[in-house]
Parts: sequence; C-alpha cells; structure tokens
Amino acid sequence: MTLQGKKIAILIAPRGTEEPEFVQPRDAVTKAGASVTVIGLEAGEAETVNNDLDPAGRYAVDATIKGASASDYDGLVIPG
Repeated sequence: MTLQGKKIAILIAPRGTEEPEFVQPRDAVTKAGASVTVIGLEAGEAETVNNDLDPAGRYAVDATIKGASASDYDGLVIPG
C-alpha cells in the first residue's frame, strides 16, 4: 500500500509512550511514502519507555495539539 503524498499525524505523550508503539507505526507510514508530523501536548521532545518503566528514546515534537488542525492531515495514528 502506498501513502505517497499523504500527510499523517502521530500523537505522542510527553512521557510514557511505549517506544515500539510509536516508532513502528511511524516508520511504517514513512516507508509507505507519507509525510509524518509528530504531535504532542508540549513543544520540544517526548520521552518514550520500554516495558512501562525503562527509559527509551527521545523524539522531537513537530507540532502541539493546540497548533494542529484535523483538516491539515489525511490520517492520524494513535500509539497503543
């Protein structure tokens, strides 16, 4: 399946999102050709975890929820 030319938003919590639940969908839609925007509650970086407690990666937040509009995107990924 191709998502070429599509804009996809993916939500991330400031802390506590499971890394595989964020990274794997993000990578899949990117590989399918979509442009991905990471949307969070706060600007800056979000911290993911593994196994609910173990620190994992840090990911840049591209836009905040306040600055995002559903009409700007073709799809939404909600990790988890």
